Amino acid sequence: MSAGVLRLGPLALDLDRYADDPSRPSGREVWRDLGVRVAVPAVALWAVVVGLGFLLTGPWASLGEREVAVNDWLVERRTATLDTLTLWWSDLGTTESVIGICVVVVAVVWWRTRQWWYAVVPAIAIGTQAAVFMLAALVVGRDRPDVERLDDAPPTSSFPSGHSGASTALYVTLALMAQRVERTWLRVTLTVVLLVVPALVVYSRLYRGMHHVSDVVVGVLNGLVCVVLAWNYLRRAPRSTDRPAADGSHAAAAGGAR
Repeated sequence: MSAGVLRLGPLALDLDRYADDPSRPSGREVWRDLGVRVAVPAVALWAVVVGLGFLLTGPWASLGEREVAVNDWLVERRTATLDTLTLWWSDLGTTESVIGICVVVVAVVWWRTRQWWYAVVPAIAIGTQAAVFMLAALVVGRDRPDVERLDDAPPTSSFPSGHSGASTALYVTLALMAQRVERTWLRVTLTVVLLVVPALVVYSRLYRGMHHVSDVVVGVLNGLVCVVLAWNYLRRAPRSTDRPAADGSHAAAAGGAR
């Protein structure tokens, strides 16, 4: 099937890029592209995240005080059922869950497609997100909301939300990969479920008093940017559908870059 192009505002994701060009890249090409197309932009992303963190702990500190009202509102509406549900939802964004699911997906996709360079896309997304999140949290050091928390606070600071970023990076990437599923009902079901999961994680982190609203917003943005970087990490050239290559193959198109 042809998944087409997904447009996210000014950004566009070619959902067919790995199907259109199945050529195997060399190790040198992979490392070059990871450096130029992921690592360098990730440094810029880290600078933006840290800059926002300094604003939220400095000139915009009053915003954090107003944000606690959201946490207070959720605390007042806690129930035993929601306490249990949000614990489960929050667990979908833990390091253990994200890494475990990622390893299984990478192995299955690698086995089914025989394209390791495609199978590792989720790992690149969550790895990049984790690097930006951890280094930013270390530098910014924002305190968590002053409300009763339902979880033990991890050693990292409140900003940005690691659970929100990791779940966004993983499950949105999997939703993109799900567009290659041929059966419409299954493709749509998988896409909806995968996109709902990060929303549940975000809600649970707010409900359980672990983050300010701005923490989860920036966490999600971090995850989304890392999804785009990971999906486009490797230079790919689409197959030519207008006319056959001179030698009757798609080798020339596969060898190009965009």
